[in-house]
Amino acid sequence: MKTIQILGTGCAKCEKLAANTQLAADQLGLEYTLEKVTEINRILAFGVMVTPALVVDGTVILTGRAPSVSELEKLLC
Repeated sequence: MKTIQILGTGCAKCEKLAANTQLAADQLGLEYTLEKVTEINRILAFGVMVTPALVVDGTVILTGRAPSVSELEKLLC
């Protein structure tokens, strides 16, 4: 099971990243949990300075943008 976290304060890009990530994971048939991390101190603990950010199993794999569902599918594999 993958642990997916979306880091961001709830802006439009953050919400788009969350929605696209969920759609990509569902299309891939992944077993996953999705958590939205909105607290600044928790975001900074990952070393992230630009949001939104995507964290998979504790590793930051994307920052600063909300890619397409197809690009996210590649990142989640």
